[in-house]
Amino acid sequence: MSGNDGVEVVNRFCDEVINAHNPAAAEGIVADDFIELDPLPGQDPGREGLQRWLAGWFEAFPDLAWTTEEQIASGDKVVTRFFWTGTHKQDFMGIPATGKQVKVNGVVIDHVVDGLMVDSRMLMNALTMLQQLGAIPA
Repeated sequence: MSGNDGVEVVNRFCDEVINAHNPAAAEGIVADDFIELDPLPGQDPGREGLQRWLAGWFEAFPDLAWTTEEQIASGDKVVTRFFWTGTHKQDFMGIPATGKQVKVNGVVIDHVVDGLMVDSRMLMNALTMLQQLGAIPA
């Protein structure tokens, strides 16, 4: 698989799953035995674990929008610098809804094999998110 093919898969995931708020669309994009190398709090293993985590994220931030700022690919790896925005409307990672808007940046490294995301490492600026939510002082 070329880097461009991997970029297409990752961008499909961002468009069809994240920005469409449709965890079910991960089927056909994410391998069943998907591995999150740095699991997010409460994320279970596999594609199903990712789908459940995404569903909770979309409930907590119903207006969530993902923006890719920069992307590079080499072989079967795709590196994406991103930010996401959203309004905190429901409990998220134990933080009760605040009604506050956040803008969170980060980098994700996705590994794509045979047209499927097989593993990922997402590094999000959780400190800034927690500060924006008022969970910790700025």
